[in-house]
Amino acid sequence: MKALILKDFYVLWRHFRYFLALLLIFSVIPKSFSATFIVIYAGMLPYSAMAYDERSKWEQLAAMLPYSNRDIVLSKYVFGWLCTLAAAVLSLGLQALASSLWSALLSPDFRVTALAVCSACCILALTLPMMFRFGVEKGRMVMFLMIFLVCGSAGILNAMVEAADHSRLVFPVLVVAGLPAVALVLTAVSIPLSLRFYLARQQ
Repeated sequence: MKALILKDFYVLWRHFRYFLALLLIFSVIPKSFSATFIVIYAGMLPYSAMAYDERSKWEQLAAMLPYSNRDIVLSKYVFGWLCTLAAAVLSLGLQALASSLWSALLSPDFRVTALAVCSACCILALTLPMMFRFGVEKGRMVMFLMIFLVCGSAGILNAMVEAADHSRLVFPVLVVAGLPAVALVLTAVSIPLSLRFYLARQQ
């Protein structure tokens, strides 16, 4: 599976350079949902890799290689998780650096970043099965759904944190504890479903 993840990374290397530039810009915008957005957006990178796979007929080549269907499907999830986690760590690091150099307004908020990671995992779990079912080219409605979910999630998370801070309330414990649990449940259901759809497309 490591080779499959590296393959996606090399395929998207040019895309990663632009993504890192956006990450740098968004992470130093004070009091904005952009840092949250970029972390959640990182979870969409597997779809770009899937688009390249479809255009290059990768599935036909993969059938001749010693990779199981489970490895191929699971590699997309792992790639998305790694991208999301890397974006979260880099975003927090950049915000901490900017805060020490310029303004306390740029100080990292670990609560929002942690919830952004969970939201990205939820979006990945909800949309990847549909991508495996319809493909990236045919699943354009899924792409619109992803954009809506990414923007909506980023806005909602930041609005919740600002409301809690302004009212001097403790950040909702139910959300902090519940969202990771939801992400785990959705992922546990999503992976077998994606594998089933992937096998159906191979027939």
